[in-house]
Amino acid sequence: MDTLTPKSALNSKNKLARTFQKVINLRTSNNGICMLTSQSNVKEDFFTDRNSQQFDKNDIDARGRQQRAVLEALVAKLFAGITSIKAAYAELQMAQNPYNCEAIQVADQAVVDELKAISELKRSFLRKELDLSPQVTLMLAEIQEQQGLMKTYEITIKKLETEADLKDSNITSLQNQLDNSNSLNKCLYKRLNSSGSLSMFDNLRLTVLNVTHFVQFLHHTLRSIRSFVKLMIRKMDSEHWDLDAAVKFIEPDAVFTNPSHRFFAFESFVNISLFQGFNCPQFQPSDHSQRQPPLETHCNRLFFDKFKKLTNVNPRHFLSHNPNSSFAKFTRAKYLHLVHAKMECSLFGNLNQRKLVNSGGVPDSSFFVAFAEMAKRVWLLHCLAFSIDEEVSIFQVRKNCRYSEVYMECVAEEASFNSGEIAGGNGGGELSVGFTVVPGFKIGKTVIQSQVYLSPVTTTPASR
Repeated sequence: MDTLTPKSALNSKNKLARTFQKVINLRTSNNGICMLTSQSNVKEDFFTDRNSQQFDKNDIDARGRQQRAVLEALVAKLFAGITSIKAAYAELQMAQNPYNCEAIQVADQAVVDELKAISELKRSFLRKELDLSPQVTLMLAEIQEQQGLMKTYEITIKKLETEADLKDSNITSLQNQLDNSNSLNKCLYKRLNSSGSLSMFDNLRLTVLNVTHFVQFLHHTLRSIRSFVKLMIRKMDSEHWDLDAAVKFIEPDAVFTNPSHRFFAFESFVNISLFQGFNCPQFQPSDHSQRQPPLETHCNRLFFDKFKKLTNVNPRHFLSHNPNSSFAKFTRAKYLHLVHAKMECSLFGNLNQRKLVNSGGVPDSSFFVAFAEMAKRVWLLHCLAFSIDEEVSIFQVRKNCRYSEVYMECVAEEASFNSGEIAGGNGGGELSVGFTVVPGFKIGKTVIQSQVYLSPVTTTPASR
């Protein structure tokens, strides 16, 4: 065992002391370093806390904007889905009328798919599992909504087109009904204007022709004229004409016992226009004071052939195929004379019908068809009159002439005036001619009475 000498012990003690001193110095230095380090850490923590608070505030704002963008995208997607459902439902309704099974199934499946998509969107929202890119979702939602709107508009357009086609179909159907009604009316007008069948004259021969046949045909002709006059009055009344003013223009001094007797004034106007020139073989205005000489036999045959040729012919068809015939010229001249331009413009709103007639055309109107049938009867009556081997003439009674049963016939029996009605007229109960409605005829020695409308005799003190 080693023993320590005092010197060695002193050395050892000094060494230990130095060691402890080093340890103490090291700890002291470490404590200072720790204190500095601790102080520096405190300063760093202070600045770090301030920055972290700023960073947390920015992060909260960013998250808020992100959530708001997500919610906007969610709402946009929801609205786009509703628009798609609306478009699919509209397509479903459209497919039901007319019924289209395949289109109904497609539209129904589209509605189901969109409802499922909205339900899934709701589930994701409640579970906070939305995984949406706001910008992409907004863009896709806008596209989907525009597609839904376009589809809705297309369906609306199809629906409007279908309704328009249906209305066009109804218009076509109504137009066909109108055409059928017009055709029926034309047939009725023809029946009225024909005033009975002319088949009774089919077997008529020139050798047996006499005045009786003329009287029979005159009866048919006058019925045709009266049918046309009724049609003309109806047209005037429908266009709100002042019929009283029109009557005053035709017969200014006429006195009517019944308002319905105004009809005779219009009939008189038509007859005057139609029978003007009847005395002339060419049926043109002439000097009525000059009596026409009897026609030669071959001329009688010529007129009778014309009569037979046109008796059972449709006048409109004949005028269309024979615009330069004497009958066509007669019809045009009488129409342009009878139907004044102002009158036609008032009745039809334009002068198209007049221009067509003047150029040789044939209007397809009930008014002209009735006029053509009437003109045909008057033309045939003229041909029949000049087929008879007798002198032919026509006469008209002057106004205010005394009534004579030999030459006249009253058109309205109820037009007779009783003594009380004429007492103020100082006429002593006598009747005079107010105006001639239908002219009279003389064929040889036979007189066919004129038809007149009677008025009370009014005499003034100066004329007594």
